[in-house]
Amino acid sequence: MIAALAAVSFLAGFVDAIAGGGGLLTVPALLLAGLDPAQAIATNKVQGSVAAASATYTFGRRGLIDWRRAWGFTLVAFASSVAGALCVQFLPRAVLEVLIPLLLIVIALYFAFSRKVKDEDAQARMTALAFGLTAPVAVGFYDGIFGPGAGSFYMLAFVTLLGYGVVRATAHTKLVNFASNFGSLLLYAATGAVVWPLGLAMSAASLLGAQIGSRLALRLGSRLIRPLLVLVSSLMALRLLLDPANPWRQALRGLF
Repeated sequence: MIAALAAVSFLAGFVDAIAGGGGLLTVPALLLAGLDPAQAIATNKVQGSVAAASATYTFGRRGLIDWRRAWGFTLVAFASSVAGALCVQFLPRAVLEVLIPLLLIVIALYFAFSRKVKDEDAQARMTALAFGLTAPVAVGFYDGIFGPGAGSFYMLAFVTLLGYGVVRATAHTKLVNFASNFGSLLLYAATGAVVWPLGLAMSAASLLGAQIGSRLALRLGSRLIRPLLVLVSSLMALRLLLDPANPWRQALRGLF
């Protein structure tokens, strides 16, 4: 079982380093392994944090991260994810289950058809300070509460609001995604929900997968990142919509 989970984590780390969404693979695998939903989500945060850290290291070594700005974004995302994890029991999950699939579909369409999505940087639409007080706050909080698609939301923010090219946006996404993953992981660990033997075994595999994925992203740029981001965002939206508990599916079932 551990070997199978490690193999899934390797692939998840590869996908995470390029487009995010590795949890599409690892959370169902953990549920099939017999973990309850809380344990699966908490344990997945271990490998997700390691994969994001691994990819961040590779992008950072290539000089693609503006550390002077990025540290502020990182701290905000970390604090916001902790706040989100603390508030998870107080916020209506059904609202997120209605909105998030629609937002993911919008992101998939944007990256599929927008001419602004390219390797070169463009004109920023807001200052770094304004960005730091909005996007990492909202997405980090969401990552702590729910999680699916957080990487896609970060990518959209960096591309559309700060004008980053696709590769540079991916590099910064991995950094802030690590921060929000790690912040919520600390909360889950404090509650004892993390199954550490599985989480650590999966982390070793995801670290290797993230190294390969990030190096391919650096080599191929938007030719790889753009289609994979569209695919992953679409699959995440589809998975959420097909969940029997999703309000959209329940509404359609009521109509027919």
